Amino acid sequence: MARLFGTDGVRGRANVDITAELAVELSVAAAHVLATFGAFNGSRARAIVAHDPRPSGDFLSAAVCAGLASAGVDVEDAGVLPTPGLAHLVKESGADLGVMISASHNPSADNGIKFFARGGTKLPDEVEDAIEARLGEEWERPQDTIVGSITRYEGAVDQYVDHLVSTLDRTLEGLTVVADCANGAAFETGPKALRAAGATVHVIGDRTDGLQINEDCGSTHLEKLQAAVREKGADIGVAFDGDADRCLAVDAAGEEIDGDQIMAILALDLKERGRLHDDVLVVTVMSNLGLKLAMREHGITLGQTGVGDRYVLEEMNLGNYSLGGEQSGHVIMAEHATTGDGELTALHLLQRMVATGRSARDLADVMTRMPQALINVKGVDKARASIDRGVLDAVAEVEKELGESGRVLLRPSGTEPVVRVMVEAPSDGQAHTAADRLAAVVRERLAL
Repeated sequence: MARLFGTDGVRGRANVDITAELAVELSVAAAHVLATFGAFNGSRARAIVAHDPRPSGDFLSAAVCAGLASAGVDVEDAGVLPTPGLAHLVKESGADLGVMISASHNPSADNGIKFFARGGTKLPDEVEDAIEARLGEEWERPQDTIVGSITRYEGAVDQYVDHLVSTLDRTLEGLTVVADCANGAAFETGPKALRAAGATVHVIGDRTDGLQINEDCGSTHLEKLQAAVREKGADIGVAFDGDADRCLAVDAAGEEIDGDQIMAILALDLKERGRLHDDVLVVTVMSNLGLKLAMREHGITLGQTGVGDRYVLEEMNLGNYSLGGEQSGHVIMAEHATTGDGELTALHLLQRMVATGRSARDLADVMTRMPQALINVKGVDKARASIDRGVLDAVAEVEKELGESGRVLLRPSGTEPVVRVMVEAPSDGQAHTAADRLAAVVRERLAL
């Protein structure tokens, strides 16, 4: 049976996979497991719950609140809030638990549930496994005054916005920005924070009903933002995803600035200010080789992890590193946040523009993205990808041909019989030729 928890909580089709019943059971199990692990500070546990504006968020949030309260946890409902906003509230308020109802960059019909421990950090795998193991178990239900209460968390939006703005060292006056809120959780906090910081802000993708969350907008679809930036003559555009834990950008000409380039900009900023611990930037194996080459030129080392922001965060915590993230725009600034925060990322990207007097494009050109080819080879035995001698020899041959000017990555899918073949090289032609060659070997050697 597949593991219920993925790399970012439990996710699926709302009211099909992610039902009210499951939300209640997960919440009860989480309360029991965290109590067992000694995660509750005192006899009366307290949780904060938030959700993005998807239509299913209301009933799932209500189910989570009901499950926690039935298990004796006092619950504060923060309403619609970005995921990093919830993490911040959990940390700053001293709550024992946070629960976010969101499917991040997925379509409106999907939803998900993810838990945060005290301090605003995501739960480790072993705790998630323990929660899954206790789903549906028999338990002694508290009664009378022992059951939990459910109240409203007042002022959540303003508290989070104040935190975001407080992280800046200077005003953003003089900058004009277009913000695409992905019709998601940032519809209020994103524009508020940017304006409070002094920027002139034009907003798109700010529907409040969640019906078109991530639909042809936000960080997964930059076309509308690119057009709006050109139309408004803005200095930069920033795009969040549905729960605002990601940020991508476009320059004044509407050209994309991806997560790798944003991390390069922020890493240099932190290094210059003596705030990049050990001069290390933590990224996943999917980050472009161009980032590694650019950072090497500036005396910054890349630490690499598997794909998933939780693994980036684990590595950052192990080394007490300041900055990490993913090419997708999930950037973690440890000095100010416990998880990826798209709005925080946008504010500090804009601050770097003001501090240097340079354009977004000029800053992004610190790295040159290497041409990349990605092929998903389907219907293969992905478990043998790392041990088949023919595949390993083919990879070694391509790596020898590319030398330091390129790289190869074979990555088995976590959910399908698929091996992803990725090649970076000095030219598109080289990258695609090498990827086609390796894909053919994988298809032949690992066919089911």
